[in-house]
Amino acid sequence: MSRKLRRSLWCWLALSPLVVLTLFPFAVMIVTALKPATEVLSPTWWPSRLAWENFVTMWAATNFGPALLNSLYVGVASTLLALVVSIPFAYALDRFRFRGQGALRQFLLVTQMLSPIVVVIGLFRIAAALGMVDTVNSITVIYGAFAIAFTVWMLQSYFATIPRDLEEAAWLEGASRGQALVRVFLPLAVPAIAVTAIFAFINAWNEFVIALTMLRSQDSYTLPIQIFSLVAGRYTIEWHHVMAASLLATIPVAVIFAWLQRYLVKGLGLGAVK
Repeated sequence: MSRKLRRSLWCWLALSPLVVLTLFPFAVMIVTALKPATEVLSPTWWPSRLAWENFVTMWAATNFGPALLNSLYVGVASTLLALVVSIPFAYALDRFRFRGQGALRQFLLVTQMLSPIVVVIGLFRIAAALGMVDTVNSITVIYGAFAIAFTVWMLQSYFATIPRDLEEAAWLEGASRGQALVRVFLPLAVPAIAVTAIFAFINAWNEFVIALTMLRSQDSYTLPIQIFSLVAGRYTIEWHHVMAASLLATIPVAVIFAWLQRYLVKGLGLGAVK
């Protein structure tokens, strides 16, 4: 056995308790989702049979489909909104020098210290004045606005690693600043943009407090609120439905994370090199 292999085995052995601790809640969720309704509260770990019909009955009984579409719409739209604003914002912070630039950076940093729950009452009053309560568009705009400061900080640190010489070479070839940005700069920044999009999408997908405050009718619920409604105020809780819904709610994020994993690794590496 080579020295490198032994080192890898020792590392995996040392990390195995952490891996078990992290995966245990997911194992409980999967097993409970596949248990028949009569065995959900039984002390046995493995069910007598795999009740795949739990997913079908859950989908029909819990309004899961519309909530899934609402979450996908809110996550994608708020991420695109944040990126459309943040890309030129971060580019300007990195490539230009102007008065108040340091104060602007500090302002962006301070906004990250505020929890959404601190401003949720003010946001509700604004949404009510605009007639946007109980609409997915209201939380889409709010999520996108909250993500701007974070995405600007992320992108600006990545943009600083892209050499200015590449843009200057494009200018010498007759390209305008906008053409150089689109054709030269942004293709090099794809890993950074993908990483930022992952974090922005996950934050929008998992957000609970603002959605609970803004959304009132079941037709506008996102997945966190829809799953919460299966537990809150219920005399009898169908735990197999709750776990089945929770399992399905994790799949889109896992698929997106796996799809963009190569960009995630590359982007994090770019951000660490100055």
